[in-house]
Amino acid sequence: MHTANSSKIEITTFILIGIPGLEHVHEWISIPICLMYLVAILGNCTILFVIRTEPSLHAPMYYFLSMLAISDLGLSLSSLPTMLRTFVFNATGISPNACFAQEFFIHGFTDMESSVLLVMSFDRFLAIRNPLRYNSILTNARVTKICLVFFIKSMVLMLPFPFTLKSLTYCKKSQLSHSYCLHQDVMNLACSDNTVDFFYGFFVALCMMSDSIFIALSYVFILKTVMGIGSHKERLKALNTCVSHICAVLIFYMPIIALAFMHRFGNHKSPSTMILIADIFLLVPPLMNPIVYCVKTRQIRKKLLGKFGLK
Repeated sequence: MHTANSSKIEITTFILIGIPGLEHVHEWISIPICLMYLVAILGNCTILFVIRTEPSLHAPMYYFLSMLAISDLGLSLSSLPTMLRTFVFNATGISPNACFAQEFFIHGFTDMESSVLLVMSFDRFLAIRNPLRYNSILTNARVTKICLVFFIKSMVLMLPFPFTLKSLTYCKKSQLSHSYCLHQDVMNLACSDNTVDFFYGFFVALCMMSDSIFIALSYVFILKTVMGIGSHKERLKALNTCVSHICAVLIFYMPIIALAFMHRFGNHKSPSTMILIADIFLLVPPLMNPIVYCVKTRQIRKKLLGKFGLK
């Protein structure tokens, strides 16, 4: 720490934590965490490799799936360094600049995943509502532009975070609530006025909330369209094309909803439980999305087994 002026001591190192009360078994906890990261990275790289090398998978649905895999990889690689340092080596210190950079990438890739799930719901609606015009509407050029716009939007939306946090003064408190940096967590450590950060963070949260609302609306229209199909078999076939996406949406949003309810109604909430759910939010979607899409998407499963010479 160094003296900022005659009356304040400014924090130059933030302290990350693992799971309170379980510090003595952090080394053991690191084993499943490492395995989850390994499977998540391998799984998403495999999805990208299969889609990249198979011309039959060069279609809008799989381009959006590639974007989902990229956001999952970004989320994993953004949180991996500090989580492993905390649990494996008990190295809990992190510089403010490194912390600001990490929270930028974590929030950026989180928003990108939310946006990709939204556009994938539109993709499913279009495929069910107007299958004959699907390929003419979602051309490769249009899909590329959509993916690029969402990527730029996510990065630009999060770009002010590091700069607004850097402009704050941090003194007295230095301990964060997780083994990685989040905007609200860092903001709460500031001893200077953080009104701008609070309202901008609230605006970003509203943007992500709007994604979930539009996803829900998409499925209302999907169900309405499916109910208009005469054949029961065709209705089930149409809904089956949405199962993977529904699983991905639930995997992504359920930890967020659980945390929101615990913050709002958890009168006796356990810090360990909150931290565990927050860790699940970062670990589980990148782990489960490749598994869900490999199991539920016949084309990917078939091509993947073919790569290993299996039927």
